[in-house]
Amino acid sequence: MSDFVPRAGLFRSRARSALTTASLAARPLRGGLDAQSAALAAPHLRTLTESDAVGLADADGVTLGWHGGPGAGAESIVAQTFAAEAARAADQGRRILITDTARLDPGLRSLVVQPLLDDTGALGVLGVAARTVPGPGTLAALTEVARYVSDQLELAELDASRARLDRAEVRALRAQISPHFIYNALTTVASFVRTDPDRARELILEFADFTRYSFRTAGEFTVLSDELRNIDRYLTLERARFGSALEVRLQVAPEVLPVVLPFLALQPLVENAVRHGISGTASGGTITIVAADAGTDCVISVEDDGKGMDPELLRSGAIDAVVPSGSGSTTAGAESAHVGLANVDDRLRAAFGNDYGLVVETAPGAGTKVTMRIPKFRPGVTA
Repeated sequence: MSDFVPRAGLFRSRARSALTTASLAARPLRGGLDAQSAALAAPHLRTLTESDAVGLADADGVTLGWHGGPGAGAESIVAQTFAAEAARAADQGRRILITDTARLDPGLRSLVVQPLLDDTGALGVLGVAARTVPGPGTLAALTEVARYVSDQLELAELDASRARLDRAEVRALRAQISPHFIYNALTTVASFVRTDPDRARELILEFADFTRYSFRTAGEFTVLSDELRNIDRYLTLERARFGSALEVRLQVAPEVLPVVLPFLALQPLVENAVRHGISGTASGGTITIVAADAGTDCVISVEDDGKGMDPELLRSGAIDAVVPSGSGSTTAGAESAHVGLANVDDRLRAAFGNDYGLVVETAPGAGTKVTMRIPKFRPGVTA
């Protein structure tokens, strides 16, 4: 009994060490498998497998990195054997065990060529060389290491897919902005060219700055102050078109201006308020934009007093919809109303989690209020 505590302590120490090493190997792999990530991960994988040398190859069997081993390292016999067998292991989706010492460097007795697999096939290949021939337990452990590496590569691909999706969704939002707004803005500017050239010049500059921001290519996120600045440009152009029929009220807490949010997350809310809340009414209306400090979060709302819509149209798009008390909800809204809201809702949830989607309060004849909650800080989310 007296030696139980130190042995337990030794086990815990080894477990912590293994977890730390696995974490160090995972970091570069989360960026995908290439020459750089392979070079950074291989030393940690060698420590994790307690082997003499480790290699990583891509799904085609091309060696990306090699660490350790006798003699010339990546030019050693065992490294060349790994390069020769990696493509076969990836293609067949099975482990290859080499114990022919003629194909290994002096002092080495084995090379395990282990494909890194997911549901679709090989993501890459792991090579582990050692001075001993691995038994069943060691081979099982190597399989688990390979599975761990595969998981990191799958996560890397998921991150890359999410980034591609974000870029595609931003492009979709830009496409929605361009057809209906750009034509109206240019028509409005044209109407001032003869009657008020100075005003036309100012509007052209506002339009140029608006499009420059909206079609920028830098990053998937922005800060609230920049988003609000571009919305001010948009509203300047719309007020020139609608005149006194469009009233805008803005209430922003200064402390939330640096908050990071998805690029063009607020623009569709304001545009919908103008298109479906104001332009469809005979007397015009008011748009109210509020950005408030809510502890660890920032709460932003865009509200119009226009015609509203049937909340069932929003529920069918998986956006939370709330009917204001005392309002009816039997009149069907236009199918095209509130374009872009589902897109923004998806992007908010992808960036911050399901607690941060859009909430819409609306009913026919009761106007519409769209609210988003954004964390003031979220690791990994930067403008």
